[in-house]
Amino acid sequence: MTNSKKKIVVSNIVLIGMVSLLIDMSTEMVYPIVPLFLTATFGASPAIVGIIEGIAESIASILKVFSGYIGDKYKNKKVLTFIGYSASAIYKILLLLAGSWIGVLIARIIDRTGKGIRTAPRDALIAQSSEKDKLGGSYGLHKMLDMAGSSVGAFIAFVVVAIGFKYRVAFMLSIIPAILGILIIPFIKEDKVKKPKSEKFTFKNLNLSLKLKLYLAVIFIFNLGNSSNTFLLLKAQNLGFSLPYVMLLYLAFNVSTSLLAIPSGKLSDKFGRRLILVSGYAIYGLVYLGFAVFDSKIMIFLLFMLYGAYTAFISGAERAFVAEASPDKYKGTVLGIYGMVQGIGLLLASIIAGAMWVRISPYAPFWFAGTLGLGSAALIAIILSVSRFHEDKESGI
Repeated sequence: MTNSKKKIVVSNIVLIGMVSLLIDMSTEMVYPIVPLFLTATFGASPAIVGIIEGIAESIASILKVFSGYIGDKYKNKKVLTFIGYSASAIYKILLLLAGSWIGVLIARIIDRTGKGIRTAPRDALIAQSSEKDKLGGSYGLHKMLDMAGSSVGAFIAFVVVAIGFKYRVAFMLSIIPAILGILIIPFIKEDKVKKPKSEKFTFKNLNLSLKLKLYLAVIFIFNLGNSSNTFLLLKAQNLGFSLPYVMLLYLAFNVSTSLLAIPSGKLSDKFGRRLILVSGYAIYGLVYLGFAVFDSKIMIFLLFMLYGAYTAFISGAERAFVAEASPDKYKGTVLGIYGMVQGIGLLLASIIAGAMWVRISPYAPFWFAGTLGLGSAALIAIILSVSRFHEDKESGI
C-alpha cells in the first residue's frame, strides 16, 4: 500500500471514528439518564424498562442484516450510514417532547432503527478501509474514538445532574453533537468497485464456514444473558448510589473501554482473535457474577471498570473475526447477520432480566448472565481451537 493510499485509509477510519465520537457523545449524555427518567418521572418498573430496551434493540438487530445486504449490493454504505446516524438527532428531539413512557419507547425505537440501519454498513466501511493485517487495530481505533465520545457525554450527563438541572436540559444539549457528527459523514470515502455482471448477489451465495456458524450460535446463547446496561445502572441505584454517582460509574466504564480499545485490538492482530475473545467473555462472566455477589460500593466501581475492559476486548477482536471469516463481497451482510443474532438475544435478555428482577430478585439476572458468560468463553475456546487445528492440518503444519 502506497503512502498516499495509506493516508486516505487512515483518514477514512478516523473520520468514521469522529462521527461515532460525536454521535456517542450525544447518546451518552442521555443514555444513563433515560432509565432513571423513566422510573422517577413516569413511574415505570424495571420490567417496563426491560420491555422498552428489548423492543428497541430487537428492531435494530433485524434491520442490521438488511442494511448490510443493501449496502453490499448497491454500494451505498455511506448513504445508509448517514440515514442511520440522522435518527440519533431525531431521538433526542422526541425524548425532549416525551410525555409518558410510551413516548420514550417511540423515541428509543427510532434511535435503534437508526442504529440498525447504520451499524453493518459502517463496520463494512471500516473493513474496506483497513489493511488486512491491522483490522483489529482499525476496529480498536474506531471503538476508542467511539468510547471517548461516550466518556465525554457521560461526564456532561454527570455535570448536568450534579448541578441540579432537569433531565430535559440534558436531552436538549445532546442534540448539538448529534448534528455535528452527521455533518462529517459526506467527507467519508466509499469504495465503489463494481462486481462482474455475471455474479448474482443473493443470500444463497454466502456459504458461511462451520466455524463462523458455530461462533454465531454461541453469540446468540451468550446474549440471552447480556441484558441492557440499564440494569447495571439500576443495580447501582438500588445499592445506594445517588444519581450523580451513577453517572460517574457509567463514565468509568466508558473511560476504561476507550483506553483499552486500541491495545486490545492490536493484541488480537498480533496474538490471534481467540486469546482476546475468550479472555473478554471470561471477564464478562466474572463481572456479572461480581454484581450478583458484591454490595460494596468500591467493588461496584471496580466492576464497572472491568466491564469496560470486556467491551474493549470484544469490540475490536470480534468484529475483525467476523469480517475476516466472511466472503469478501458480503462483509456488510455477514456483519449484519452478526448484529441480528446479537439483537435477537438482547431482546430476550432484556425481557428475561426484567422478569427475573421483579419475580425472583434483583440479583438473579446477574447470576444468569455471569454463568452464560463463562460458558460462552469455554465454548468459543473450543470452537476456535478445533477450527485452528483443522486449518493447520489442511495446510500441512
